[in-house]
Amino acid sequence: MSPAPLIADLRSDTVTTPTPQMRAAMAAASVGDDVYGEDPTVNALQQEVARLTGHEAGLFMPSGTMTNQVAIALHTQRGHEVICAEGSHIYEWELGMMAAFSGVVPRFVPAPLGIPDPEGVRAAVRRSIHQSPTGMISLENTHNKAGGTVISLEVLAGIRAVADQEGLPLHLDGARVFNAAAALDVPLSDITGHFDTVSVCLSKGLGAPVGSVLVGSAKQMAQAHRYRKMMGGGMRQAGVLAAAALVALQDGPALLKEDHRRARMLAEALVEAGFSVNLEAVQTNIIYATLPDAAAHAARWAEAGVHANALGPDSVRFVLHHQVTDEALERATGVLTGAKPVGV
Repeated sequence: MSPAPLIADLRSDTVTTPTPQMRAAMAAASVGDDVYGEDPTVNALQQEVARLTGHEAGLFMPSGTMTNQVAIALHTQRGHEVICAEGSHIYEWELGMMAAFSGVVPRFVPAPLGIPDPEGVRAAVRRSIHQSPTGMISLENTHNKAGGTVISLEVLAGIRAVADQEGLPLHLDGARVFNAAAALDVPLSDITGHFDTVSVCLSKGLGAPVGSVLVGSAKQMAQAHRYRKMMGGGMRQAGVLAAAALVALQDGPALLKEDHRRARMLAEALVEAGFSVNLEAVQTNIIYATLPDAAAHAARWAEAGVHANALGPDSVRFVLHHQVTDEALERATGVLTGAKPVGV
């Protein structure tokens, strides 16, 4: 028996396909060899992301993992520690690359709902010759594993002050930083301006097919270009991808609040149906539900046309994006809540 037609793919906001406007822009894009810095569309994308974030320069790369890891390489020396919130993507899902490429290790700080306390960050700084010295501080906004939670401007300012007082660079894993700006209802630069470098992912909530941009100073981006080359990140005529990303930058931010609204609707429906969901953590477009035998439930839903990510034996993640309409969400909710999970 074949699976039912797709109703909604809720595994991630990375599953979106290019819009007609993106495909048209890709077909018409002016291109050049970006490894030589000669692709005009890539250059325009880098300049636009730098402008939006309040930084001097940007560098386009294939993925957010690469932009994060290039930033770590820029800011640290071998043997350093990187202070980051517990559950950070740079550790959990970037495959040990900080150790393999930069020779550094994480120093975790507690982060209830993904939000570290500035004084907790300060307490994690190491200066003793008997310990690995601190090389940098990294934050994630929104925090994926905590449920797409948002760090407030007040907390960001507090951690920026700690970084300044301790003489440490501050990096932002901004995989979904546009979601954070939408949730706080502030310009993007109000968040990103606190950081020395920012990784901005374009293929998540904004819906571009590929890519992230690292922003910082022009000097930093010149060095980042070398690290990108070392990692194999030169994409030559990448303007066909940058063109779609420019459309995503133009059209995507206005759609994010609708994603957040739909996530809240789904989360409340799941709770009403007996799922265990921390509604306090549902602040943007991500929902984590706790239920036994998560993989079996995800497989059953997929057969009915609704895809979700089982991320552990008792955890399922749902992510809303602009290609899940209200109608699709209503149908998907019916599939998910048609029967209470066994054991709930």
